[in-house]
Amino acid sequence: MAGCLAAAGTTGCGNDEGEYNPPGANARVGPVLIRYAHIAEPPDGPWDPGDDAPFYLWLFNQGQSADRLLGAETTVARSVDVVSADGTVRGPVEVPTGKLVELEEGRVHLLLRDLRQQIRGGDYAWITLRFERAGEVALQVHSQVPTYVEDATDAPGLTSPSPDE
Repeated sequence: MAGCLAAAGTTGCGNDEGEYNPPGANARVGPVLIRYAHIAEPPDGPWDPGDDAPFYLWLFNQGQSADRLLGAETTVARSVDVVSADGTVRGPVEVPTGKLVELEEGRVHLLLRDLRQQIRGGDYAWITLRFERAGEVALQVHSQVPTYVEDATDAPGLTSPSPDE
């Protein structure tokens, strides 16, 4: 995957016809590639003012020196924190050379604290990422569009409850 990220430039991974368009914003700041940057899908309707919304992205450092993601800023939230999987605030994120760093659900990620406005699935917001060596980059990221399943019992691995239960 890391090779795919590095070779893909700003378009993501895909075949020669360009049929695959990965979700989220993609960018480069210095030697750091940013992929799949997006605000997490609102769970039960839109994110409302006052909510905290997770922000996920992948980082890949093509440089000769390690870097660190120091933090981020946005006008749509009071602050942006780097948090552990359990939501506790932590320090900067190390971005070593040649390794994929996945900031996503269940891992270290960014959290937009105290949203100032409602954000629905598909809405866009500007978020500026700040790196120790590579500098800053502003991304227009979207809130994942919710995916709905008409009848989840048709999904593989799911079965309808027995009428006897």
